[in-house]
Amino acid sequence: MSNTLNIQMVDLVGQYHRLKKDIEPAMEKVVGGGQYINGPEVHVFSGELERYLDVKHVIPCGNGTDALQAALMALDLQPGDEVISSTFSFIASVEAVALLGLKPVLVDVDPATYNIDPASVRDAISERTKAIIPVHLFGQGSAMNDIMQIAWENDLFVIEDAAQSLGAHFSMDGNKMKLGTIGHIGCTSFFPTKNLGCYGDGGACFTNDDDIAEKLRMIVNHGARKKYFNERVGLNSRLDTLQAAVLNAKLGHLDDFIDRRRRAAAIYFEALKDVPFLRLPGQGRGVDHTFNQFTVRVPGGQRDKLKKYLNENGIPSMIYYPLPLHRQPVFAPYCRNGMSLPVAEMICSEVLSLPMHTELTEEELLYITQKIKQFS
Repeated sequence: MSNTLNIQMVDLVGQYHRLKKDIEPAMEKVVGGGQYINGPEVHVFSGELERYLDVKHVIPCGNGTDALQAALMALDLQPGDEVISSTFSFIASVEAVALLGLKPVLVDVDPATYNIDPASVRDAISERTKAIIPVHLFGQGSAMNDIMQIAWENDLFVIEDAAQSLGAHFSMDGNKMKLGTIGHIGCTSFFPTKNLGCYGDGGACFTNDDDIAEKLRMIVNHGARKKYFNERVGLNSRLDTLQAAVLNAKLGHLDDFIDRRRRAAAIYFEALKDVPFLRLPGQGRGVDHTFNQFTVRVPGGQRDKLKKYLNENGIPSMIYYPLPLHRQPVFAPYCRNGMSLPVAEMICSEVLSLPMHTELTEEELLYITQKIKQFS
């Protein structure tokens, strides 16, 4: 089968053309109205997202990293306090911790789901531990039943990083809850490639706690409730009105976006289930996966060879993430010399993410899976 296809790792242009009848009028309305900062679309979007997530408060901000920083600031932690998070993740969750003078404590992950390992969390708790940041990686939730139990037993805050998993559910004691609404604060990014993405940067915090919500609203607005009256040190972090308009237009499609990703994932699973050199992604108990990424493992030192082979056949792929955070030079001051988190180190040498987006066609998926099965 020859490749005459133009396979994309992420197809934002195709999605835009499919939805432009909704998006373009929304953007034109903002431009025509001239309220580019804190326009009505921002408030409409926060309200609609509150309803979608079934959460009391959504506080929009400038990006997902700002959301994490604002969340930590709202908990009034002190320099030297410890925050536990996963070593297999994008840097933002731990970067925000270090930026505030807190101490990131990095722990290992589950080899099937790639998410934070609750047993490792429990082992890492000290008298200085104040919070846990579970990162819901690649589209599915961490083991939140266990994380919340650990937090309750040790009087810890939980900040959920739901940037890659917005729209997913987790069953807590038989009740289905949206990820990001289970802990004390949830954070997300609206980076264009996320499940719900805008056309630039954007982010938000979620909480059911009225006091935390009030602090968050001040923090993202220079620490002020009222203009020019600043009560605490804050940030200048706003979701601009144009991005809110895009997100308003796309929010009603979010469940369809997720369904499209799941259908693509089902084809991957069925076609690749018997491929001996692949380890397909696992799914945790009580969670539904949104497949922001479809990330396989290629053991035996074959990952880079497979990546090169796919590229030669017109199939893009990505390595998320090639180096665990405890091996990053910037975090050396927080990690013991020779520190080993073996599962994450193994995963980093094996993971490969295949094309995954809302516009993937069955023809493209057939070509991708056929080529993978022909690899040797």
